[in-house]
Amino acid sequence: MEHVDWKESIYSDGSKNYISNPNPKLGETVTISLRAFTHAPVKAVILRCVCNGAEICAHMPEDGKTGVFTYYKCELRISQADINYHFIISTGRELYYYNQLEVTDYPPSEEYDFRILAGFDDPEWIREAVFYQIFPDRFCNGNPDNDVQDGEYMFDGHPAIRKDWDAKVGEYREAFCLDFFGGDLEGIKQKIPYLKGLGVNALYLNPIFYAATNHKYDCLDYFKVDPHFGGDEALRELSEELHKNGMKLILDISINHTGAAHKWFNRDGEFFPKQFGAYNNPDAKEREYYYFEPDGSYHGWAGVDTLPTLNYTSAGLRDIIYRSEDSVVRRWLKQPYSIDGWRFDVGFCTARRDEVQLQHEVWPEIRKSVKEINPDAYIMGEHWTDNREFLRGNEWDASMNYFGFGRPVRGFAGEADEFVKRFGEYAPPPSRMRAEGVAAMFSKHLARLPWQLASLQYNLYDSHDISRLHNNPGIAYEGRRAAVIMQFTFPGAPGIYYGDEIGLDGHTLTVEGCRYPMEWDAAGQDGVCLELHKTLARLKREEDALQTGGFKILYAKDYVLSYARFTAQKAFIVVCSQHKEPVRAPIPAALVGVANDWTITEVFGRIPSLPPANGILDIKLNPHESLLLEAATTDAATAGDGSRIVAKR
Repeated sequence: MEHVDWKESIYSDGSKNYISNPNPKLGETVTISLRAFTHAPVKAVILRCVCNGAEICAHMPEDGKTGVFTYYKCELRISQADINYHFIISTGRELYYYNQLEVTDYPPSEEYDFRILAGFDDPEWIREAVFYQIFPDRFCNGNPDNDVQDGEYMFDGHPAIRKDWDAKVGEYREAFCLDFFGGDLEGIKQKIPYLKGLGVNALYLNPIFYAATNHKYDCLDYFKVDPHFGGDEALRELSEELHKNGMKLILDISINHTGAAHKWFNRDGEFFPKQFGAYNNPDAKEREYYYFEPDGSYHGWAGVDTLPTLNYTSAGLRDIIYRSEDSVVRRWLKQPYSIDGWRFDVGFCTARRDEVQLQHEVWPEIRKSVKEINPDAYIMGEHWTDNREFLRGNEWDASMNYFGFGRPVRGFAGEADEFVKRFGEYAPPPSRMRAEGVAAMFSKHLARLPWQLASLQYNLYDSHDISRLHNNPGIAYEGRRAAVIMQFTFPGAPGIYYGDEIGLDGHTLTVEGCRYPMEWDAAGQDGVCLELHKTLARLKREEDALQTGGFKILYAKDYVLSYARFTAQKAFIVVCSQHKEPVRAPIPAALVGVANDWTITEVFGRIPSLPPANGILDIKLNPHESLLLEAATTDAATAGDGSRIVAKR
């Protein structure tokens, strides 16, 4: 029987379970706590923080025991806007240091310190949110009268194409993102009962503003909802109906670039007379909104000439995008639309071009503008790689968490990383990421963020920009089931990409393969997958352990990964295997307080109830199997008998 190392029992985080007020105001005093095994050889605990640049140490006296843990607490005055700290634990013979990442026997750098942000505008609703991302043209056609018609207009030399719902999605060189299936805002409103039945309580819509293409990231007018989606009135009605049903709404927008046909730019005069816009009029006020060269050429985002980049050296651009009272960002947050937040497309590129690096000037200004209208509004930026620079409390609330969640989860399922694929012929063959690597990516990313922000991240593995995991023929249902379970149990908000819950058809060859029209015929839906999502969505909405509970990696070896979300009363333990053969894994459940008198069940009934022995759960997993264990005690004050836990010294 494996022993449980007492040092692994040392735990604290930034949640309400370990800080008396996780979102304190400047000048407030909070109580901070830490716990460790009752039988651990701890003689003293010190909180070490940095205030006014100087190191300050505070003794943390013992403050109660359970059968498993001893708690240590002290007070800390929030004397500055950003305070970082870690813990020092003495056994009388050795000193150990504990930060958000690990326990060491040497003084650590402060990169992984715990952090408290004073006065943080916290959209608390995110912690119980279950998001559903919708690509509007492909979800539901609620009003055929507003459908795009064949040849209704030309864009960039190509005609608009109307398609029946069950027709084939056009590849780019066939349809040029101008094939339309008729989905609209009225259709989304009609499907609110379906979404509520699924367990969704927040929607994220891909762009809905006036644009020529089906994806609408090449906007023509930020101040106008596309008429083919129903126009401004359809948005007002949808927002009103969602709010009546207790659901939130965030919209997608690219303020990094417009379309070349945008009324401010108007290159070809396809939608506005040529006397308007910056391209054909060097004296137009909008000229300063873009990067024009003396010869009349301009900068297009990622080299795409239909996506001219916006230039935030322009005060006028900042005013109309986010600063003025009637700016784009503020307009849609206000009544009668009252959206609940923004997802900013290519947020990691916005306000930066070579020598012009204004991102950390512009994003705090945008945050201020948004939060003035609605302090609970959610600010999410697109980012595919290390997103920490925007997650310091004064810019974004969240990133689309490809880096800290989606990429490791897909790698664990057996997919080649999207960025590795770009090596082309030099890319190594696809290989499954090992559990140790997944655990390291999870832990290191979370450990660099203040808990206030770590618990707000938007966790996805599929989206409109990446092939659907279930469309990969090499990954069977059991293999991807792990991704679904982890999505709903990882710190932050799960984001279901429309159709994932029913196994929507598609392919993995191009981006068009993940944008198929929704399947509404139950005969064509994966009912097993649908029920999986419903169960997990219910747990996420109802269980405090999955909303504000702690997070700890329990086991990571070869192709078995286990972690827990937990409070003093309950723990959800995720155990995922990507082994091709059956495997056994000893899970040290004692590390999150699970003791011999706790009730332990598997949420989906896959295994019978099992008690821990010596603090260990001996789990047998079938090939590619994932389990979700729910462990509970009825009395937190007598949370079990810790005497059987072997503390290895």
